[in-house]
Amino acid sequence: MTSDLDSLLITRRGPRSLRELVFSRRLNVLVLAPHPDDFDAIGLSLRHLHREGHALHVAVLTTGASGVDDGFEGASSDADKAALREAEQRDSCAFFGLPPERLDLLRLWRNQAGAGADGNGSAGTDRADDLAPLRSWLAGRPADLLFMPHGSDSNRTHRRTSETICALAAEQQLNAWACLNQDAKTLQMRVDLYFDFDEEDAAWKGQLLRSHRSQQARNLRTRGSGFDARVLQVNRQAGEALGTLRPYAEAFELMRLGSAR
Repeated sequence: MTSDLDSLLITRRGPRSLRELVFSRRLNVLVLAPHPDDFDAIGLSLRHLHREGHALHVAVLTTGASGVDDGFEGASSDADKAALREAEQRDSCAFFGLPPERLDLLRLWRNQAGAGADGNGSAGTDRADDLAPLRSWLAGRPADLLFMPHGSDSNRTHRRTSETICALAAEQQLNAWACLNQDAKTLQMRVDLYFDFDEEDAAWKGQLLRSHRSQQARNLRTRGSGFDARVLQVNRQAGEALGTLRPYAEAFELMRLGSAR
């Protein structure tokens, strides 16, 4: 598996399509999503790997409860909002075709002062037991390839997720490639890998994203356009910047976990 990605980094041939990478064996692909819906933002790259027969394992780290408008579908408490967002994630993964046992909802960082329901606050250092669910999840799943947020992001939970995974990878001596995905709040990144797609795929992805009804409604209220349109606009801009054959692209920077960037 590593030979293709090693070649991509060493030769510096510029951004390369995920479609071109041919792996010699079935991969264990770990997807580390800071919030419910972050899986869906790179859904076409993941669908490509899924269709190629690679095994996807998805962990959603936080509940994302603070992202739900008060009273949306009757949810007012943090517990109700968390349950709503997690149900949306299960719905989207069912539409995607991910086996339900491959989705784990870890609910990290719920009880830290100032952290909020999804860890977006300025909480301090993790206590010894805060990361136990994630530590156990990673230790129980051999990793060939990981998808995770980029560390250069304005969203605190995205940054915290990146920092935490890098720290645990060093602790567990994990030696694998990570794809750091471009997000609407990514500040800067190098594009090493991309998956471009057409209007038919964009329509499928839009339906996947609209599984997150609370985020669709919130974006329509605060931005005047839906969550689906926001993510696809990021993909369209990436496609234009990269000059891809198809009009949209999900973009990634590659990083070797367990070694210097």
